[in-house]
Amino acid sequence: MDDVRATYIRDLAFTFRYHKSVADRALAQIADEDLHTLVDGEANSIAIIIQHVAGNLRSRYTDFLTSDGEKPDRNRDGEFEMPERASRIELLAAWDRAFGLVLDTIAALQPDDLARTVQVRKEPFTVVEALNRSVTHTAYHVGQIVLLAKHFCGTGWKTLTIPKGKSAEHEIPYKARLQMRPGG
Repeated sequence: MDDVRATYIRDLAFTFRYHKSVADRALAQIADEDLHTLVDGEANSIAIIIQHVAGNLRSRYTDFLTSDGEKPDRNRDGEFEMPERASRIELLAAWDRAFGLVLDTIAALQPDDLARTVQVRKEPFTVVEALNRSVTHTAYHVGQIVLLAKHFCGTGWKTLTIPKGKSAEHEIPYKARLQMRPGG
């Protein structure tokens, strides 16, 4: 029987890939100008959300096991500002680099690493706690990206999961469906 710790590590990588795939498919449906559109004065644009998630993941997963997850060179508040509009290419390059770092870091983890302690803002967390916080934070922001993208697409939106009223047509198991999609 497989060690539950190894299963956890594999599932965590799967979950990060899944959330990236969902966001990527949502981003592919919107126009470049929608990346920077604000729905109100207090909202974040999709570009700002991408910038924030990329900054967060870079900070957390650089030297994950050996240095504080809040790197001294990170400017979290600056992630929520974008005085000059970054291009789609620039945004997606940072997004892809950040997820690449996450997946490389997770791939290097050994089951015994899960019981280790890491620091995030000088606060101790087990590796499992830090990983769970990270994947849920990422999923939260992916949900924001999807909601905004769907709003901007309107009736042109192509669903990313099972369409409303079509559950019976989708009897393929969850993991098999994901593997059938590009990037899944």
